[in-house]
Amino acid sequence: MIVVTGATGGLGGAIVEHLLRCLPAERIGVSVRDETRARHFADRGVRVRRGSYEDPAALRDSFAGAEQVLLVSGNDPTADIVALHRDAIEAAVDAGVQRIVYTGQQAAVPGNPYPPSRIHIDTEAALAESGLTWTVLRNGAYGPLDQVLGPWSRTGEIALPADGPVPYTDRADVAEATAVILAGDRRIDGPVTLAAPTALTLGDIAAIASELTGRTIERVVVDDERWVADQITAGLPEPAARFMLTWYRAAREGHFAETTPLLSELLGREPRGVAERLVEQTAG
Repeated sequence: MIVVTGATGGLGGAIVEHLLRCLPAERIGVSVRDETRARHFADRGVRVRRGSYEDPAALRDSFAGAEQVLLVSGNDPTADIVALHRDAIEAAVDAGVQRIVYTGQQAAVPGNPYPPSRIHIDTEAALAESGLTWTVLRNGAYGPLDQVLGPWSRTGEIALPADGPVPYTDRADVAEATAVILAGDRRIDGPVTLAAPTALTLGDIAAIASELTGRTIERVVVDDERWVADQITAGLPEPAARFMLTWYRAAREGHFAETTPLLSELLGREPRGVAERLVEQTAG
C-alpha cells in the first residue's frame, strides 16, 4: 500500500489521481485532516483515514499497513514545520513503513537565502537518521505562471526584482512523475532534483511572451526596496514581501539554475514548457 498525505491539496490530490490510473484503488490510501473532503477518493475505493502532522497517533493509524508513504511538506508559516515533519517520520517508523518519499524543494542547500530551504535541509537530515529508505524530490518552482509573472499580458511588462535562471515546472508534470516513482520499479534513493529541463530568466520569458503575442513584452527590473514598498502599498504585509524577496535573491545567486533530465525520463516525454503554459494562460 502507498499512503499519500496532503491528498486534498493541489499536488497531493493530483498524485492520487495519477496513482489511480496505474494501481488498484485498494493499494492506495490517503491521510487527511478532514475525511469529508476526501469522499471522492473513498467512493472510488481508496482507503481514507484521518491524520495530521499535529496528531502523531492519528498519523500512525493512517500509515498502518503502508509500504510507502508520500510525505507532502507542510506550509503553515506559524508552525514548527521541522518538528511536525519529524513527528510524521517517527509515526511512519512506528507504523512499520519501509520507505518515505518527501516533497522537498530545489536547491535545499546551505547558503540558500530562501528560508524554506532550511526546513527542507533539516527534514532531509531527519529522514537520513530515521533508518528508513527515503527519497527526497527537490521539486522545481511549480507555481502558476500568472502568480509568478503578474499581469504581464495587460501591462506589457514583467516588472519584478532582479532574478536568475529557474526551471519553471508544471505542477501536473511533478504530480505525474511522483506517481511514477511511487508505483514504478525504478528505485530512486536520496535527494533528486525534479524540475523542468530548461532554466529560464524572466528576461527569457519576456522574449517568449513577445514572440507568442506579437507584442513587445518588456522585462523591467524593479529595485528590491521599491518592489517591497510597492507590495506593501498593494496590501501585502512587509514581512511577507521581504520573505518573497528572498526567492528572487536565491534565483539571482544561481541557486535554482540546476536542471536534470530526470523529470523527462520519468514522464517518458518532454515536460510542458513555459511557452505552452503561457499560451494556455493567455487563452484563459
